Amino acid sequence: MSSALRFRKDGTFTIVQFTDIHWIDGSDLDLQSKAVMELVLDAEQPDLVMFTGDVIYTGTHEDGSSLCHDPAGAFRQAVAAVEQRAIPWGVVFGNHDTENGITRDQLMSEVLKHAYTLAERGPEHIHGVGNYVLPVFGSNNEKAAALLYCFDSGAYSEQPIVPGYDWIRHDQVEWYTEQSREWKARLDGEALPAISFFHIPLPEYETVWRQEVCYGSKHEKVCSAKTQAGIFSAMIAQGDVMATYCGHDHINDYWGELYGIRLYYGRATGFNTYGRQGFQRGARVIQLTEGKRSIDSWLRLEDGSTIKDQTEHLPEYEKPAL
Repeated sequence: MSSALRFRKDGTFTIVQFTDIHWIDGSDLDLQSKAVMELVLDAEQPDLVMFTGDVIYTGTHEDGSSLCHDPAGAFRQAVAAVEQRAIPWGVVFGNHDTENGITRDQLMSEVLKHAYTLAERGPEHIHGVGNYVLPVFGSNNEKAAALLYCFDSGAYSEQPIVPGYDWIRHDQVEWYTEQSREWKARLDGEALPAISFFHIPLPEYETVWRQEVCYGSKHEKVCSAKTQAGIFSAMIAQGDVMATYCGHDHINDYWGELYGIRLYYGRATGFNTYGRQGFQRGARVIQLTEGKRSIDSWLRLEDGSTIKDQTEHLPEYEKPAL
């Protein structure tokens, strides 16, 4: 799809974030996930949808047999509600999207067959598939007014000495820095308001919960990588990214601000995976305002209700003295 993203005449741009759908085969649980997506889309009428990973689940049964026998078909089913409404959409992959039966390159090839996707394969010389930036143009001109950075946060660590999940690598950090500098150069050094999307949370998600006032729920540990290559520090240095959005931890939905950057969890969307009783599936809604470095965000839940003011959580320890 070649049409550009653009702020509306009223100066707003609305994004719906779906995360951790875990679509497998179109069974009843998958159809419940689709019903939630349809409800959210019809209620919010977004300008863009971002899928932040684990759109499909390609893991295995306890006996080692595959759960998802047609990953490409499962992906088509998972995004159908958005495609059918002709809404532009992007995606970043998660750890479960390509565990078995399909590679990231193959899944991206499937993504790019869709009429309304804005996702890109991204540079081949850096780690991952699906590192790209989407400009959002002004309501009355052809100048970019905001940027959306998308990162492949990988799946599982490829380093035997580092257990657990993967991370945004050094070459991706360098790519982001280059992109940020190039956009600034086009605007005489001005940093456009920007946000970023990835699947696996950064360690700073744990830091912000413990160190700052946060809003929302934390019902499980922050399952970040054991090491990092400095993407958060790079964002601070470049001064453009206002907020980051991830998924991965299904029963966390909080956000807090750390060193000038807001760190948001989405709200898990899928029923074909673990959850928590009383913790409804849903989506995070993000609204940008043209010409302002500000963000409005709320949750839309499976019963149609919204949460605009999430519960306040006070820091667990004092910030270190300067």
